[in-house]
Amino acid sequence: MCYTVGMNVLKILSECGFTFNKRFGQNFLTDTNLLHAVVTDAGIGDNDDVIEVGVGAGTLTRAIAVAARSVIGYEIDRSLEPVLERTLADCPNATIRFADVMRVDDGALCPVGAYKVVANLPYYITTPVLFRFVESQHPPVSMTLTVQKEVADRLSAAAGAPEYGAVTAALGLDYRVRTTRTISRKLFTPEPNVDSAVVRLDHAPQCENAAAVRKLIRSAFSMRRKTLVNNLSGAGYKKADIVAALEKLSFPADVRGERLSPTDYIRLYHLLTNTPAPV
Repeated sequence: MCYTVGMNVLKILSECGFTFNKRFGQNFLTDTNLLHAVVTDAGIGDNDDVIEVGVGAGTLTRAIAVAARSVIGYEIDRSLEPVLERTLADCPNATIRFADVMRVDDGALCPVGAYKVVANLPYYITTPVLFRFVESQHPPVSMTLTVQKEVADRLSAAAGAPEYGAVTAALGLDYRVRTTRTISRKLFTPEPNVDSAVVRLDHAPQCENAAAVRKLIRSAFSMRRKTLVNNLSGAGYKKADIVAALEKLSFPADVRGERLSPTDYIRLYHLLTNTPAPV
């Protein structure tokens, strides 16, 4: 059984001769109370199977293992293997796979049915990892991610806000996003240059053709300073059709992409493709 008792993780890292690798964006959380709070934010219970991306020293893995039925952790830094052998020694429901989750086939990702994702993600891989799961044939029930606070603000922004962008709109097609807490940079080892936040994404698909709508969204934001009409006409849509569709949606012809919500993009897609919109 994996117990909640604490351990001196920094001491273990030192004894194993581990050195932090900037290339992997390694910043570890070691505060036990905070780690269990993140698991609580994720809504993890004893019937849940969890995928963790970026195991690090295994501190979050332990917290997940205490609450979940099982956790499969993906880690690309093999130098952490002796560390994890010690920090997870009493966690039989935790399995570590030294592999890049971006290269793992959907069928091999998680050998269970419904699953949740929990991760402490470096900034440089946040968007790729997000969409690796969002666009999976077997997407997770939820994702609870510790990310740079600026990224969290972007992911949870409302249409029209300065932080709102293509990623926000595309995620909104499949997930409800909210920020659950902020985390001071001082709680990480080594200390990063920015604060972080925890975002929770709950699967709530709004349409069956999300991939096609995401493609439309990418075109809508291809040139941020251009109007939506100009961006979409550059992607092959007729200007007259775009203007007519926007009028039906009560938007002016000079509107920019950041003014439309995910629901607006779904409606716009169906108007432009002359296909039935979801009820």
